[in-house]
Amino acid sequence: MKFSLDKEDQYCVFNLEEKNLNSVIAPKLKSEFIFLRNEGVPNLILDLHGLEYVDSSGLSSILTANRLWKDDGQFIVAAISDENVHRIIKISRLDTILDIVDTVEEAKQKILDHSSTDGEG
Repeated sequence: MKFSLDKEDQYCVFNLEEKNLNSVIAPKLKSEFIFLRNEGVPNLILDLHGLEYVDSSGLSSILTANRLWKDDGQFIVAAISDENVHRIIKISRLDTILDIVDTVEEAKQKILDHSSTDGEG
């Protein structure tokens, strides 16, 4: 599985450098998510700009990350560029569960905005 990481203090951007997120890739992706969470990554941005296909096991791996960061931190899916991937996420109704934004920059800003308001109020 090909991917790159951009680790910052407040977040990590996980750039999945695969065209297909299927049953071959999904278990490896889940393992990487668990590793990053155990390593203490506070918030995760999943950059899917090159993804062209996702199946049910791929969606399951994305949901794993959502669960890992649900109670403590943010998980944001960013930069879905392929219309078929968008459609599958909508059909499976994951767009109602996942935090999805158009760009990685938007995701970064969302995390930084959220971090700056923590503890206020």
